[in-house]
Amino acid sequence: MPVNVHMKSTGECSIGDIAQRFGLPPHVLRHWESVGLLAPARDSGGQRRYGDGDLVRVAVILMAKEAGFGLRDLRTLLTDGSPMDHPELLRRHIAVLDDRIAKATAAKQLIEHALACPVPFDDCPHAQEQIAARIPARRRDGG
Repeated sequence: MPVNVHMKSTGECSIGDIAQRFGLPPHVLRHWESVGLLAPARDSGGQRRYGDGDLVRVAVILMAKEAGFGLRDLRTLLTDGSPMDHPELLRRHIAVLDDRIAKATAAKQLIEHALACPVPFDDCPHAQEQIAARIPARRRDGG
């Protein structure tokens, strides 16, 4: 996946150098390679050598993981043409993000209410309402 990023060339780096630079254990980079997300060059001794393109790729992988993409979807997005060639996958992920945002917003509002509420948590009608809403209804099949 070509990405036009303006950066000074760093030359080639070892797996340890890249892992340290990104704050990752080296086994994570090896795993990403094993699932097809990375393909570093090899020197004459077979050691991985990461170039500028690999730095960009690791940064993109980390950004996508922070956005909640799993490795399978990442592989699809990063190896099968352009990410924009997969609008259905991107739309599905937007729905997942919308759900996460809604849950995080509700949690934030509950915490803000708890901070401002003069009533103890166990007695707070708002908290009780939120707790009751999280308790699943009894199943009709007796379970």
